[in-house]
Amino acid sequence: MVRQWLLRKQVLSRKRPLISSHDVGLKYGFRSGLEERVAGELKALGIPVRYEEVKIKFEQPAKLRSYTADFLLPNGIFIETKGRLTSEDRQKHLWIKSQHPEIELRFVFSNPNSRISKGSNTTYAMWCEKNGFKYSRGSIPLSWIRE
Repeated sequence: MVRQWLLRKQVLSRKRPLISSHDVGLKYGFRSGLEERVAGELKALGIPVRYEEVKIKFEQPAKLRSYTADFLLPNGIFIETKGRLTSEDRQKHLWIKSQHPEIELRFVFSNPNSRISKGSNTTYAMWCEKNGFKYSRGSIPLSWIRE
């Protein structure tokens, strides 16, 4: 009886549903609303939506890993859409940039003025500028598509 009560309390106290981002990606085809919006914009412009088609190999020190960019434009520019840019994401993108200088990777942020962490004055935009990444807010600029 006590065990059932504890289990019920545990289930009811959860703030988030037990659905992973992988499940959402499988159900809707995208992992975020921003990805879905950018795909819709590309489709409206008559550009084929190539979502997570290409895996780019990179080496994390002592570990071979792969990265799948969100979108690939017809001109070869890779687009990564981000609501949050975690320290792990930042490190990963720096490794990719250093190991694949031939790849043009750009970011579309929900808000490029978000801070990289609570205690930092550095924003996503500032981090991109410091590290040589182009970025935009909310959607892919037409100038990137026309390059």
